[in-house]
Order: sequence, then structure tokens, then C-alpha cells
Amino acid sequence: MDQLPVEILNPDGAGRVVLLCEHASARIPDEYNGLSLSDADRLSHAAWDPGARDLTLLLSQALDAPIVASTVSRLVYDCNRPPEAASAMPEKSEWIEVPGNVGLSQQDRDARTAAIYDPFCAAVAKVLDGRGPDTVVVTVHSFTPVYFGQPRAVELGLLHDEDSRLVDAMLTHVDQISGRNIARNEPYGPQDGVTHSLRLHAISRSLANVMIEVRNDLLRSDEQVATVADEILALLRPAMQEIKEDAS
Repeated sequence: MDQLPVEILNPDGAGRVVLLCEHASARIPDEYNGLSLSDADRLSHAAWDPGARDLTLLLSQALDAPIVASTVSRLVYDCNRPPEAASAMPEKSEWIEVPGNVGLSQQDRDARTAAIYDPFCAAVAKVLDGRGPDTVVVTVHSFTPVYFGQPRAVELGLLHDEDSRLVDAMLTHVDQISGRNIARNEPYGPQDGVTHSLRLHAISRSLANVMIEVRNDLLRSDEQVATVADEILALLRPAMQEIKEDAS
């Protein structure tokens, strides 16, 4: 592979939060021949989460949080999916056909898992192992405003699996953000298989967690990204303090 499949930024960050960004990059390593996608499809939301990495960087600065981010397109391997899931290496994403993923053998799938998913998981474990029980895992994503032709009204989604304590606390502070459409487990939820990282990396360690989904038309400029980062912090910071007090 022409560069490492995962990056760890601010590894010595001393804050309570660890940030994950599984869909930070649209990069397709040379050996996958662009998955035979058109140039437009290679840069579409199907290939990555536009704005998510920039948002994660701002949150890291504000929270002094380490970041673990994939440097490979989710169409090569979606690090928020287990190896056995068809969506880990999808043959189709919304309207977009992915020719380079059609008819993959088990050997092909195993090779991608070893090259991309396993190093990502190892990097997350490296950051989380040894941290305290009050560590909070936050995964950062963006989503398209229109999906299968249907506009989406939700602007900020706060997703959780069986551990809802952080999201519960964050939702008590939504009145601090004027005019923003905020929803629990929207536009996706556990039933869609999107909470894999939360389950694997946070729930398995009994760490509080949230998956943040931001509609990507709200992340198209530096000013927009900064606004959304401030809004997330207005929910996250008091919620973290509250669950810490509840645990003590």
C-alpha cells in the first residue's frame, strides 16, 4: 500500500475524549485501480464523509483529544463494518455501482481486512488501552442531504447502541442550540449496522460513547465546520461532566 491505512493524530492528547473518523478519506490505494469508478463517484459521499475529518480536527483541538482516522476510502473497506458484512466492501452504495467490489473472493476480502480494517482496529486499541474508565469515545461522520431521492430534514444525529447514557445527557442540552434539527439515532441507527465501532471499541470496554452524524451541506466551508464544532461541544462538554458525576 502506498501509505499507511490509518493515522493517529495528537496521540498524547490528555483530554477524556478519543475521536474516531472511519470515513475521513476518499483515497483509493493504487493497487485497487480506482475500483473502476468514475472520477465523480470516487469523490462522492459514497467514497467518504465530506467534512468529517475537518470537523474531527477542530474537536480534537478543543478537547485535546487523540484521533484515529482511516486514510482509505470506505468503498475499499468500511472500517465501521465487520469483515463478514457485505457492506464492508459494498458492490453498490446508494445509486453508485462499485465494479471493483463485484465478485470478490474470500481471499480478496481477507486481504483487504488485513490491509485496512485490522490496522485501524489495532490503532484504536493502542490509543484506548491504558486510558481511564472515564474515557469517552466519539465517532464523527457526515451524511448526504438527499438519499435515494429523498431530502433529509435532520441536520445533526446523535447515535447510540445499547449504551445511551451519553446521548441521553447530550439531548438534555439541545435547547442551547437555536434552530438546529437534532435527532436520536437518525438518519441511521443500530438496525442499519452503523454502530459497529461503538460496540467493538467502546461498549466492549464499558466506555461512554456517541456516534455523531452531521448533514454534509453544513460542512462545506471552514466557517460552517467551526459552527458545527461549537454546537457539538455545547452538547458534549456538559454531558460528559454529568455522566462522570453520576458514575462517582
